[in-house]
Amino acid sequence: MYKAVHYTTDKKMSDLVSDHYAVLQIMSRFDISLGFGEKSIGEVCAENQVDAATFLAVVNLLLGDGYYAQDAEVSVATLTRYLRNAHRYFLDFRLPTIRRKLIEAVDCSLSDVSYAIMRYYDEYFAEVQKHMEYEEQHVFPYVDSLLAGTPRSDYSIEIFRSIHDKVAEHLKELKQIIIKYYPAKSSNELNDALFDIFTCEQELSSHNLVEDELYAEAVEKLAAKLESQPRTEQESSALSAREKEIIVCVVKGLTNKEIAEELCISAHTVITHRRNIASKLQIHSAAGLTIYAIVNKLVELNELKIEN
Repeated sequence: MYKAVHYTTDKKMSDLVSDHYAVLQIMSRFDISLGFGEKSIGEVCAENQVDAATFLAVVNLLLGDGYYAQDAEVSVATLTRYLRNAHRYFLDFRLPTIRRKLIEAVDCSLSDVSYAIMRYYDEYFAEVQKHMEYEEQHVFPYVDSLLAGTPRSDYSIEIFRSIHDKVAEHLKELKQIIIKYYPAKSSNELNDALFDIFTCEQELSSHNLVEDELYAEAVEKLAAKLESQPRTEQESSALSAREKEIIVCVVKGLTNKEIAEELCISAHTVITHRRNIASKLQIHSAAGLTIYAIVNKLVELNELKIEN
């Protein structure tokens, strides 16, 4: 039975693992290996270049200790590393392993139910993959920009919060289908696959919990901190690479919709960029931007449409 203990940096890492073997998964996502002897949690984290406060925030949260982001200054960089490793675990190992076990346990050539189970699972696998690819392509690059001190204006963690779905939900349906409707002659293989599905559901729920309770909160705090920092006049007026692209498109006569299509962004994002450009340069007309672009060599005169 698990011990209800709030873990701190001075506790032995070996005691933590012995008390809660589920911590092994957490360790692997922080790239912490076994073989740490009698060292404390703090010492092991330091040796593996892992922020100890962040490691303990995840551990205590997932052990149900009620230890949330507001209790410590967690490292956004460390949590991003943890989540990226978790994605590789689910997509490259956990979900493919369950699929192989299901194929061995059910015979799709003999049963329509077997075929339906495999189809359901493959659709679910694709759903999880899409969910995690979205985070890799949109959330993590945004967070990387915050960590670099150059936050992007076309994304925010609130967008992530508003669309973040629960990827563990559909596994509940799959479990019920197998339990209630699949007539297995030999139960060992199927029960083993089913056990893994139960475990994977818990792991995905824990993954969502870290994202919702720790990660989103920490990213939001980082974004607010950067926004509140005073900037020098030069920094506040400097154009980003994307803003320069927007200016070039504007002076070439493209509409907001055409700019959005050209740069593969939304029209709303284009409008936001144009507001920022106007604020930085104090130039509000296309004609003024044209002069600015020519003077600063963003465009050549022969690239522009000359109205007769």
